[in-house]
Amino acid sequence: MSAGATHKVWRFGADIDTDQLAPGAYMKLAIEGIAPHCLEAVRPEFAASVKPGDVIAAGPSFGIGSSREQAAGALVNLGVRAVIAPSFSGLFFRNAFNLGLLLLTCPDAEQLSDGERIALDLQQLQVRTADGRVLACEPIPGFLLDMVQAGGLVNQLRQRLQAAARPA
Repeated sequence: MSAGATHKVWRFGADIDTDQLAPGAYMKLAIEGIAPHCLEAVRPEFAASVKPGDVIAAGPSFGIGSSREQAAGALVNLGVRAVIAPSFSGLFFRNAFNLGLLLLTCPDAEQLSDGERIALDLQQLQVRTADGRVLACEPIPGFLLDMVQAGGLVNQLRQRLQAAARPA
C-alpha cells in the first residue's frame, strides 16, 4: 500500500447506487455472476475492461441505495483496489471494509480524470497524481486499514483464530 504503485482511474459521477453496482436482475446469482454486470448501466465496458489494481474516482454519495453487500463484493471480485469519493453511504462504507475494499473519503476526488494514473499513499492518506497534484483524504481508523490488508473481516478473523490455535 505504498505510494510507489500506480493505479488507473475509472471516473464516475455522483450518486452511484447499489443497483448500478449490483443490478437487481442478477441478484439470484453468485458474486461471480453479478460482477460482470457491475456498473453496466453507467459504463457498459467497465466490468470487462477494469483490471486488478484499478481504482474508481466518483462524486458524492457513492454506494447509496439498498444495503446489499454484493455492491461492494462485485468491485472486490473485479479486482478494484479502492474507491475514492467525497462521501459514501454508511451501509456501503461498512460493507466495503468488511469485504476488504479500501474506501478513501477525499473531498477533491472529482478532480481526478478518467484514465489517469495515481498513487495511493496510505501512510500520509493522500492520492498523488502523475502531474504532481496531491489530494488529501480523511483519516481511516487503523482497525479498518488492518481489515483491508487482511482481505476483509472474515479473513481477518480466520487469521486471528489460526494464530490463537498455534502452540506457544
